[in-house]
Amino acid sequence: MPDRAPQPVDRQLPTDEARDLISLVRDIAQREIAPKAAEEEDAGRFPREVFGLLSDSGLLGLPYDSEYGGGDQPYEVYLQVLEELAMARLTVGLGVSVHTLSCHALANYGTKEQRAEYLPAMLGGGLLGAYCLSEPSSGSDAASLRTKAVREGGGEAESGGEWAITGTKAWITHGGVADFYTVLARSGGAGPRGITAFLVPGHAEGLSAAPPEKKMGMKGSPTAQIHFDGVRVSDGRRIGDEGQGFAIALAALDSGRLGIAACAIGVAQAALDEAVAYATGREQFGRPISDFQGLRFMLADMATQIEAGRALYLAAARLRDAGRPFAKQAAMAKLLCTDTAMKVTTDAVQVLGGYGYTADFPVERYLREAKVLQIVEGTNQIQRMVIARHLAGPESH
Repeated sequence: MPDRAPQPVDRQLPTDEARDLISLVRDIAQREIAPKAAEEEDAGRFPREVFGLLSDSGLLGLPYDSEYGGGDQPYEVYLQVLEELAMARLTVGLGVSVHTLSCHALANYGTKEQRAEYLPAMLGGGLLGAYCLSEPSSGSDAASLRTKAVREGGGEAESGGEWAITGTKAWITHGGVADFYTVLARSGGAGPRGITAFLVPGHAEGLSAAPPEKKMGMKGSPTAQIHFDGVRVSDGRRIGDEGQGFAIALAALDSGRLGIAACAIGVAQAALDEAVAYATGREQFGRPISDFQGLRFMLADMATQIEAGRALYLAAARLRDAGRPFAKQAAMAKLLCTDTAMKVTTDAVQVLGGYGYTADFPVERYLREAKVLQIVEGTNQIQRMVIARHLAGPESH
């Protein structure tokens, strides 16, 4: 059956502009995204036209500078937009989060000339991005990546010229359909200080995508390996200094984890809405099953966990907006919100009973989708390590 239209969340938004923005997003979600979500996910169809609509509506560059085509929106507002989109379809919400992550390096570390040349098309020109950090042999241990970038025609200290990138990236959202890739490659020695960031066009010669992975959820969002066979990019597409790439990647991931947290709460909220609607409409023993205390308490716990997760990701976003450190809070938000999504979607299936286990209702899809959110952009075990380091310092060796 089609997904239920997302129920309005009572949001505390800082401005009238933000309220109008959320109204626009809800309208697009209800008209263009939610009605087709179940059918298109089942068919594994990537909704490229939806991303075109979002770009035309100014929704693909919300947290970036309007000078380059962005929306000048604080993260507090941008993340709530992601939540609204993920409530309608996670493929879309997560896709916008990944695109935003892919723009982060250039927007924050590129030169003024680079930003002027590339960012307007990336933020509002209908382009879609992907982020290439993970590899088949380096996931959580990203600093051990092996993809190489070699400067052509001179020593590493020279500026200008071209780079040749060779290697394979793995688990790339939008792999094969992206118009540009932010790529982290090894330009120097071993370890994090030998990594440099590049902006690679999706049509570059020598760049190819493997067939998409066959996943348990998010079937409409292509995830694929990307192969670089001596892909040449100009030095003008190098982002930041040589050897600065790993620091750039970590900074991007702190913000990206907040995007995952918001998407997780969106999925959880959609599951709760479906569970409440079913429980109040389904009768057993002559009355709605929502009258039974066991189910009422389950729904109350689900709603409480969602509100707690939302409050945590918004608190982290406000720290970011104020220019204060937020890495610990971002890890906490990603951890709590994605664990909450897993718990709430599991409970939603239980509320619906046998129906919840069938594809006739969307909660089984929400459950399958929630699982990946505990894995992407740093597993939840990695988030616990990050939090512990902030509390107790690095581990002893």
